[in-house]
Amino acid sequence: MSLPSFTSLASATAWLERLAESRHAMALLFIVSIMETLIIPIPIELILIPWMISRPGAKWRLAAVALAGNLTAALIGYALGGLAMAQWGDTLIALFGGQQAYSDFESRFDANGFQAILAVGIVPIPFQIAMLVAGASNYSLGLFMLAALIARGLRYFGLALLVALAGERAIRLWRRHARPFGVVALLAFAGWAYFQFVA
Repeated sequence: MSLPSFTSLASATAWLERLAESRHAMALLFIVSIMETLIIPIPIELILIPWMISRPGAKWRLAAVALAGNLTAALIGYALGGLAMAQWGDTLIALFGGQQAYSDFESRFDANGFQAILAVGIVPIPFQIAMLVAGASNYSLGLFMLAALIARGLRYFGLALLVALAGERAIRLWRRHARPFGVVALLAFAGWAYFQFVA
């Protein structure tokens, strides 16, 4: 069996078609959402937006699965903050964004914890620091999960709504630019892997 060409790999349409046809597509999205929230600082929108556009009938389900993965990761991160910060705090802070990012968010969190979590949860940036700070400070788990639910729910279901509103225009735009997008996504992942494991 011949190996796939770079053109095939770089075509986002091609790999999304293969992904969507898999029986494990939703399970994979759930796992990727957990990894994006806990480990990989590459926004899941790189997968979610084109997937929603190429499969508009599944957009609400995709949003729900991504949200479920994110909330599962939020629980894990909160537990790490509460149980492991005393022993492995320096390691976790370095892994999840660095001391400066931790200190900056901690200051905003001390002023208004719920709003700080809500704000960092909406924008497409890593959520790890918020989870650690909330867990380490024994912030209410219920309020933390509510803020995460609202923030990430707005983020993912907002994307689905935009796809629904854009309709055929979004599909035509996606088909026109699918290959360049695939190249960018591959390069972004390769860059992250290099700096994480090599540099």
